[in-house]
Amino acid sequence: MKKLIMTAVAIGLGTIALADTPASILKSYEAEAGAAGSVARGQDLFMSQHTGGKPDTPSCTTCHTSNLKASGQTRVGKTIGPMAVSANPERLTDAAFAAKWLRRNCKSVLGRECDAQEKADIIAYLMSL
Repeated sequence: MKKLIMTAVAIGLGTIALADTPASILKSYEAEAGAAGSVARGQDLFMSQHTGGKPDTPSCTTCHTSNLKASGQTRVGKTIGPMAVSANPERLTDAAFAAKWLRRNCKSVLGRECDAQEKADIIAYLMSL
């Protein structure tokens, strides 16, 4: 019985150790890109106006605002929590969720999926705030 409990604890601790973090998500995209994420490039990509995507979402700030420590709002009025990791402890804690929204939002703003370097840059920027 004692061995079974120790095994269960070890498995549980292993799961906790493998939980997604902003740093682990960033490292994953950096590894895929073969280069470090850049805060400056991420800020430029996030804050700039783009013409390739949907006309009603020319910038990430359209929904997320330029104050990433504040809540944003979708085009249909749904609240979006702060994007800055420092202001939202749940931000970038689920790699699959982050990938899903990066894919959707890059398509909406840029008209295409972001590449691994752009994802690393955006995440580096969100982590810097």
